[in-house]
Amino acid sequence: MRVAIRIFILFYILLTVCPAQSEKRTIDLTLNSAVRIAMDNSYRIKQLRLGIERTRYWLMAERAGLKTKFYMNIRAPEIQDLSDYKWNSTLQRDEIVRQNTQRWQMDLSIRQPVILFGYPTNGYLSLNNQVYRYLQKDHLSNDISYYNRYFLKYEQPFFLPNTLKNKIDLAELNLERRELNYIDDQVDFLGTIADDFYGLFQLSYKNQIYEIQIDNLTKVSRLVYTFSKKDTTRSIESIQIQVELGNIEEKLLQNKSDLRLASSRLKQRLRLNGEDKIVINPEIKITPVNIDIEEAIRLGYTLRPRMRTLSNNKKREEIDLENVKGWNAFHMNLVMTYGIEKQDDSYRQLWMESNNSNSVVLTAYIPLWDWGQRNARIEAQKINIKMTDLNIEQAKNQIASEIISAVSNVKEYQKRALNMKDNMEMAREITEQSIVLYQKNKISLRDMLQTISRQSDTELNFLEAYLGYRKSLLSLMSYTYYDYENKISLIDQFRMNDF
Repeated sequence: MRVAIRIFILFYILLTVCPAQSEKRTIDLTLNSAVRIAMDNSYRIKQLRLGIERTRYWLMAERAGLKTKFYMNIRAPEIQDLSDYKWNSTLQRDEIVRQNTQRWQMDLSIRQPVILFGYPTNGYLSLNNQVYRYLQKDHLSNDISYYNRYFLKYEQPFFLPNTLKNKIDLAELNLERRELNYIDDQVDFLGTIADDFYGLFQLSYKNQIYEIQIDNLTKVSRLVYTFSKKDTTRSIESIQIQVELGNIEEKLLQNKSDLRLASSRLKQRLRLNGEDKIVINPEIKITPVNIDIEEAIRLGYTLRPRMRTLSNNKKREEIDLENVKGWNAFHMNLVMTYGIEKQDDSYRQLWMESNNSNSVVLTAYIPLWDWGQRNARIEAQKINIKMTDLNIEQAKNQIASEIISAVSNVKEYQKRALNMKDNMEMAREITEQSIVLYQKNKISLRDMLQTISRQSDTELNFLEAYLGYRKSLLSLMSYTYYDYENKISLIDQFRMNDF
């Protein structure tokens, strides 16, 4: 029994004290999966998503202002036991009077912005009820009065900025800006991850090149060994092939070491477990794309967040100009009420035989002289709009220049990559034929080694052209915000639709 208890305690300690080992994973990494993992684990992307969610709630709050609002104000109680000066009409002078009053009041309102054909007019229509109990005390008695009023109220300003509509427009512009920043950061993130991914891709593909070169040299080494056994004068060839083979094997080992370090750095950037293994299949596929420069420039103007952000800024400046024009400007305000009211000493009589209670008030503000302050403000705001227009024009010229250069690079690298692909196929065929010729003793070992070396150089040049093609496509995509291979805009691809 004691032995069993000790064994149980030992297993319990091992299970509770020793940390659980995280499961090792093998991840077949592609550019798309690398970007997806990075974005899922990025704190920056998470913060941007929360920012969009917050801005959408602000927009919901502004739009809710267009709906009916119910609210109640209660003054329970309002007690005044103090002295104040009052006008005595009998004595024709002010006198200090001590007041002792209590007021219990409730105001209930149902308020609705006035909207015509879906357009808020900046006016409000409300249904109101006001009821209160008023008590006045003196040294002899208490005087209690009740008051009740039901009325419709219409408020409408004229010649003033439509603050209700402007608040909604600004909230929509804020949301658009947040979404554009979110998409812009995602594309920048894509470019950063792509650089790291293609760095691993390059090292992985070099492994294949060196392994093919080693395989070819091994085949030749077997032939050299056979020849040297028959002809001792050719033993020097065996030494030559071993030296060449040793150099390539050393290159392969160094490249594998570089690949391991690069994989470790990428795992840190992707915030993966250090025990995870990243595997990249360096398969090269070239899908030729046809690019029309005029269409690419149009896409850059319409899709790129920079242009849309500048357009957003111009709309905000125009709203600010409208608000500035309303500052210290002539305006009018109309307030109309229509209802019934009743005052009585008895609460039960408040709803009996009420009197009409109507009012119309039209006020106007007329500025006379402000030493040009309002006009100066307006001119300053107009200059802001002109500056935004200049920024838009400058951005268009820069985007057009970037796209024209990017399209030229894509076409050049695409042509080079396709040509180098054909050259690589021919180099492989030449190497196979050269091995056969060397086996027949029709070419020298030196020529054979040069052929194998040229094949490796051709494959390295093809890799360089292919990576240039991929990176030039990424650059064009970042300038136009359009994926030419998948035929989809990055706005649609990266737009946040989680809410």
